Amino acid sequence: MSKAGERIEALLRLHPKGFDLSLGRIRRLLSVLGDPQNKLPPVIHVAGTNGKGSTIAFLRAIFEAAGLRVHVDTSPHLVSWHERFRLSGKLVSDEVLSDAIDRVAEANKGEAITVFELLTAVMFVLFAEEDADVALVEVGLGGRFDCTNVMDEVALSVISMVGMDHEAWLGDTLGKIAFEKAGIIKKMTPVIIGNQDSEALEVIEQQADKMRAPASIYGQHFHASEEHGRMVWQGEDRLLDLPLPGLFGNHQVENAATAIMAAITFAEGQNIKLNQNHIAQGLKNVSWPARMQHLRRGKLVDVAPQDAEIWLDGGHNPAAGAVIVEYIQDLNTRDPRPLILIAGMLDTKDASGFLTYFRAIADCAVAIPVLTSEAGIPAEKLASILKQAGFIPKWAPSLENAVASISESRPRVLITGSLYVAGDALAANGTPPS
Repeated sequence: MSKAGERIEALLRLHPKGFDLSLGRIRRLLSVLGDPQNKLPPVIHVAGTNGKGSTIAFLRAIFEAAGLRVHVDTSPHLVSWHERFRLSGKLVSDEVLSDAIDRVAEANKGEAITVFELLTAVMFVLFAEEDADVALVEVGLGGRFDCTNVMDEVALSVISMVGMDHEAWLGDTLGKIAFEKAGIIKKMTPVIIGNQDSEALEVIEQQADKMRAPASIYGQHFHASEEHGRMVWQGEDRLLDLPLPGLFGNHQVENAATAIMAAITFAEGQNIKLNQNHIAQGLKNVSWPARMQHLRRGKLVDVAPQDAEIWLDGGHNPAAGAVIVEYIQDLNTRDPRPLILIAGMLDTKDASGFLTYFRAIADCAVAIPVLTSEAGIPAEKLASILKQAGFIPKWAPSLENAVASISESRPRVLITGSLYVAGDALAANGTPPS
């Protein structure tokens, strides 16, 4: 384990792992550290239920194609804690991250705080101490009381698709959840709003109006579609003919469209030259592991049947289940194969709501444990949930065992249900993010 990993594991033994939706503790800690959250490069703050990570990935790729230095904060990580922090495009070094963790822990002086709050403070310290042209900051949970939402100013806010998730913290309706997400909107600061259900959009628009924040809304001010193997993006004053996004799935056209609108708005506000070629290169070069990722090599690929096709997606809520199924159905139209669903999930998620979507397309379902989270549903219990969802379920003691036991010819294997499972899969496959 890395030095930074050892330090974080020590913090996990001292502090709770979950969320505490309040801002008093993080503000206290940041004050001791000299308020680094107000010394950052221009920030794009991104909230949403599904698609916020992909939107950030597109933004990073577009900006880097334009030659910009980009800091990126995302969570959770898949294999290594270092994945959460990119400084000027590169994963933070172990030495730099360890030093920042030590300084933040010392400043906290043992006060009650969650590890996520500590790591958010680490992010602010790292981003404040190294110059960049833009910082992409992902909301951890919700928005209004998320501990990333302590910056006095940002250059731009982005809200990707809002769906049902984290109901225990955010509310039991789309409107309530959207209200929490919309809490990142700052006064007089542009906000880009991705494709939304009407209930969520109404709430977000109301908050934008209240904050007098200029809003660009998918379907009203910008739009994108696939036409003849290309992506056509249209804004109010321009039309772009672009390659299809490098991330798989029809929903990624919408995520890319939101990112393009955000990139154009940011560039105009910062007097940065951004042209169609930068956007096109970004769409082609984008990388975002565990989002309909096709595993083409590695240890899991080696133990699978020789003619197997293995896909990995960290989706874990019903809305994600719907878009994953849509993509798999599209694959089946072009290349029919039996689908083997391998799923592991957390007990904080709507497992039944997610898994039910796959009943119409999966020939077999195998439940596996989640190795890297204490909230993982035991494989035997998840198998019973699969049964309730209409499957004849199986369960396996490990992901490797589940893959190795596949006997179908030319199977299409989908590993899904949790970003933790996705991380377990990339670690087991020997292909961690870099």
